[in-house]
Amino acid sequence: MKILRFLIVLGLNLALIYVLNTRMGAVPPLGKFLDPFSGFWQNAETANSYQSTQLALGGLKSKANVVYDSLLIPHIFAQNDEDIYFLQGYVTAQHRLWQMEFQTYAAAGRISEIIGERGLDFDREIRRRGMIFGAKRALEAMQKDEQSQKMVESYTKGVNAYIKTLYYQTYPVEYKLLDYSPEEWTVLKTALLLKHMANTLASGSADIEFTNALKLFGENYFDILYPDMHPEQDPIVNAPQSWNFTTASANNNNSDVAFIENSPSPAIQTTEEGVGSNNWAVSSAKSASGNAILCDDPHLEMNLPSIWYVMQLSSPTVNVFGATLPGATGVVVGFNDSISWGVTNAQRDVVDWYKVEFKNASQAEYLLDGNWQKTTKEIEEIKVRGRANFYDTIYYTHWGPITYDRSFQPVGKTEYAGLAMRWVAHEPSEEALAFHKLNRGTNYNDFVSAISYFSCPAQNFVFASYKGDVAIWIQGRYPIKTKNQGKFVLDGTKSENAWQGFIPQTQNVHAYNPPRGFVSSANQHPVDSTYPYPVFADSYEYYRNRRINRVLDSLKNITPKDLMGLQNDNYNLQAAESLPYFLSLLDQNKFGKVEKDIYQSLASWNLYNDQTAIAASYYEIWWSILKKNLWDEMEQRGMNLRKPENFTSIKILKKRPDFAYIDIINTPQKETVTDLLNITFKMAADSVKKWQDKNPDSNLQWANVKASSAVHLARLKPFSVYNIQNGGNRGIVNATSSRHSPSWRMIAEMDKKGVKAWGVYPGGQSGNPGSPYYTNLLDYWTRGKYYSLWYMRSATEQPNKVLFQQTLQPK
Repeated sequence: MKILRFLIVLGLNLALIYVLNTRMGAVPPLGKFLDPFSGFWQNAETANSYQSTQLALGGLKSKANVVYDSLLIPHIFAQNDEDIYFLQGYVTAQHRLWQMEFQTYAAAGRISEIIGERGLDFDREIRRRGMIFGAKRALEAMQKDEQSQKMVESYTKGVNAYIKTLYYQTYPVEYKLLDYSPEEWTVLKTALLLKHMANTLASGSADIEFTNALKLFGENYFDILYPDMHPEQDPIVNAPQSWNFTTASANNNNSDVAFIENSPSPAIQTTEEGVGSNNWAVSSAKSASGNAILCDDPHLEMNLPSIWYVMQLSSPTVNVFGATLPGATGVVVGFNDSISWGVTNAQRDVVDWYKVEFKNASQAEYLLDGNWQKTTKEIEEIKVRGRANFYDTIYYTHWGPITYDRSFQPVGKTEYAGLAMRWVAHEPSEEALAFHKLNRGTNYNDFVSAISYFSCPAQNFVFASYKGDVAIWIQGRYPIKTKNQGKFVLDGTKSENAWQGFIPQTQNVHAYNPPRGFVSSANQHPVDSTYPYPVFADSYEYYRNRRINRVLDSLKNITPKDLMGLQNDNYNLQAAESLPYFLSLLDQNKFGKVEKDIYQSLASWNLYNDQTAIAASYYEIWWSILKKNLWDEMEQRGMNLRKPENFTSIKILKKRPDFAYIDIINTPQKETVTDLLNITFKMAADSVKKWQDKNPDSNLQWANVKASSAVHLARLKPFSVYNIQNGGNRGIVNATSSRHSPSWRMIAEMDKKGVKAWGVYPGGQSGNPGSPYYTNLLDYWTRGKYYSLWYMRSATEQPNKVLFQQTLQPK
């Protein structure tokens, strides 16, 4: 009996040991994870966790200092550039290592290694988009330039110097929770991080949707539904007849459209309408102080850890402050004592899809100009946690990788078979060198020279200097195309459908010290119609840009405080241009009490989507239902179609009330605009009631209905923040939607006596959810407030502002 009891106890103990040290599905080994000496408890931090230290680091060449201010912003002071980038890598990894590595896993198509089979389709698509291919070509370009090579190698050594100090107890908590370990950083990972941003900002395409729409609606209707440009648009640079240069050659042939039969539901990445970025710079002539002032707020997905990491880099060749991307070298958006710069996404079509005809199922050969050409085959090994490795064969053509074929399609149908992706991000590029030079710029010519190295993702670079100058360049590597080339899926059997080269850098759209005294961009059309190259994107912004320009036009003696107000402006120009018309067609005689209350609220609304505005909730709910029912035919066609933009939809309702597609498909009669508005108004009232029933503890204030959230990259709810209380929305200057927002608000006044700057973002400097600096900036950001940014001239100034510092010596 004693032996039996002993065996039972032994078995239970062995089982417990096994359970506590074995991963069970998504649950990490609980023994390690809950261990009070090395588990997640060790990731908890307090303000007292940050103490001044002295460290000896192998790989450092000279003594250096890292001074942290009260926001946990590091100010790095080094005696040479190699140490600056070494310490940038080391310090960034200290606070954001898991984020850096996770994003490069995603960029390389390696998520399956962490989460298992659930990530396999994602990884296959990423690899089939040529992300690693593009990163390797970018790395080759970096390594051909001595400065770029030193920079990324020093950064890599710094990251690895920090990784070498880690053991399980000091791992970031996500490694413990997801049960894996950090690996060595490589220069390829820095290139992958830049391609990750290109994939986020410059891989969207509506080629398939537009091809289907052209086939379904015909050319006349297509041009009404998807016009290249509305005359009401206010382009970034509006300078008719001023483009005095000889254009690079392009053939005048119309490109051949390759129609795809019965395309399935959306799969190709597209741009979320109304979400983008704002930037502007006002010249010395318009400001109260006589200094140029630059403002920038890129709008990106609201994630935690925060997208940006703010820092200062100072060496004998540079003293720059601003936001950088964890994993990238230098400062991406920022200022030095001479110039400042910021970016918004440039809406240009830099992705084309080609329908390829294969000789047979082996895909070893494809047809081009009547001849069979050989494909290049790459076999990708994808490691999948918890199961055998997966091998995927990717075929490369003259056009680029075959992203979709019969072995891989978004929804498992054959209609996508043979689609090759031609993408500017596959070209060699030197973005790291662009930022290296930009960080050291002292004038407009330096600025233009620096950004000439920047290819993708194309950006609207805004500029201001201490001399009072302002400028904007729509910078990127843009293919030379014929009209409509790339708007639709192209016939990949003809080489004449290829790009005709690239627009010369000097002929990119730009403006320098324009007469109106400011430059601005908000993802709208880049240029007036006299620009000699065809310009196209699948989506342009029509509201934020006009609101910004109207306000800047009206202001005189502008102060930074004025511009802080503009960055947080919640005026709904879309509602201003649509709501009076909508309300005028409603039949109030048929209203019940709920409809009457909503009508009165909308009629008296000040048109601001402020946090507490209930009328804003009514309008946004109504508009969402109205647009869905206006274009419900597109959801019933059994093919992939893109709904027209908001501006176009409202213009059709107002100017083309007899348009053939104004109808609700599930009713026996054809509705008029008046019918549509009255029916959807009643539907909106019903939706409001349902929302209230579902959320009995919340009122209908706009912040509650919009329910903005900052979500952890691994979608871990305890590490996320939900129902953030602020206003704005898509298409509003404060473009805070449920999941996208201004990711880094920065204002820099280029004072000759010393730059003054303010900034804030929705998160915090630390990537550790257990740190008081994880989301400490979110409150100010939510309330439209700013922190003064401390631009240091030396490592020893104003010691009362120092939170702690690290004194670093070579080992």
